[in-house]
Parts: sequence; structure tokens; C-alpha cells
Amino acid sequence: MSTEPLSTEPLSTEPLSAETVAELAKISARYPHKRSGLLPMLHLVQSAQGRITPEGIRACAEATGTTPAEVSGVATFYTMYKRRQVGDFHVGICVNTLCAVLGGDEIWDAVSSHLKIGHDETATRRGGDVATVSLERIECNAACDYAPVATVNWEFMDNQTPESVLAFVEDLRSGREVRSTRGARLVTWREAERVIAGFPDDLADEGPSAGPASVRGREIARERGWTAPEPAEPGEQS
Repeated sequence: MSTEPLSTEPLSTEPLSAETVAELAKISARYPHKRSGLLPMLHLVQSAQGRITPEGIRACAEATGTTPAEVSGVATFYTMYKRRQVGDFHVGICVNTLCAVLGGDEIWDAVSSHLKIGHDETATRRGGDVATVSLERIECNAACDYAPVATVNWEFMDNQTPESVLAFVEDLRSGREVRSTRGARLVTWREAERVIAGFPDDLADEGPSAGPASVRGREIARERGWTAPEPAEPGEQS
């Protein structure tokens, strides 16, 4: 691994705005129990500050009526919550069994070497770059029918090769538009995090939500006249 420094971008220090604090309260109000809204709240913190900050943890604790320790326990359990600053685009490479067999490890090696970074690190900004890129090893993207798979801000990039991933990474760094293979044009990490928090960006209908491989089983069933069994009546054995 290169000894070059990680991103020179400074850690986000801007305080949470009054608007973001109000939106945290709005999220908590969606649920019968305020603490049930913690996961989308943490995504909102990341959209506002680029990572999970101590201030964000305290704000979530106050909004949910829990303690900072409880919020921190959740934020450190799930890998989608980041303590390090995330780049403008977060690229994930699946290295689990099927993706690895079909080339995921080679993709990881190529991208990691090209960006000179490892897991959960952010590449330094080069001259001419308009965006930074983070990198993550992902154990499963739940998209084995399109292996090997990469993601950008959790949007799927299907049937990838080292060359294709390097190409879209360079497009992202240069500010060129990149589209998911099964979704909308890619937005920044912070914009995507806001959507996950429950504030839509009206891009949900751009692009197909499923591809041919995902619906092939349904097509075969229709061709052969197969139907699902009727559900059992209450009290009957299934």
C-alpha cells in the first residue's frame, strides 16, 4: 500500500444548522417511538457534515430521547455510518464469494492501486479534479445476478471489470455525469445520504429498478404457466 497521505480535505467542522436539527425532529415524529428514527437520522447527519460527528451523535440523542452512548453504539455497529470524512463519491467494490470468483478481487486491486488508498479511505485531490472519491471493500451487495458488482453511493454498477470501474471513477473525479446501470444519474455522497434519510430528490423514476437477470425467473414462470400456490386458510396446515 502506498505511503502517500490520505485526503487532504479537512474534516467537516461546520455545525449542524437549525434546519438540520429541525429535520432530525421531523424524522423522529414519523415513528411511534422516537428512537426508531435513529438510522435515518444518522444518514441525515452524514448528509449535513459528511460523516458521523460527536455533535451529530449528541443531536440524535436529544431528538430520540436516548443517550450519546446509545447512539454511538448504533453508529459504530453499522458499516454505512462513517467516522472518517467521506469523499464526494463513495465507491464500493464487492469482494464476497461470487463477485470475487468473477473478478471482484482484481477490480479491488486495480482501483485501490490506482487511487493509492485502502478500505474506508479517501483519495487525495489531484490537479484538475473537481471531486474526491472514497473506497470501501463490501462483503455483499445482494446483487449476485450481476456479479462482479460495484456501487457508487449505494447505487449499483453491474457486470464490472477493472477497466470499467477505473473509467467511471475517473469520470466522477473529473465531474462528468455517470449513471447507475439500474438507476438514476449519480449524485454526491451527501445528496444520496439525504435521500436515504427520507427526503426524496425526485430521481427515483430515472432508469429501471430491476434488470433482465433479476426478473428472468418470473419470465420463465410465465412462459411455463407456473403459478404460486394459494395461501393456506387460517388454521390449515401449509
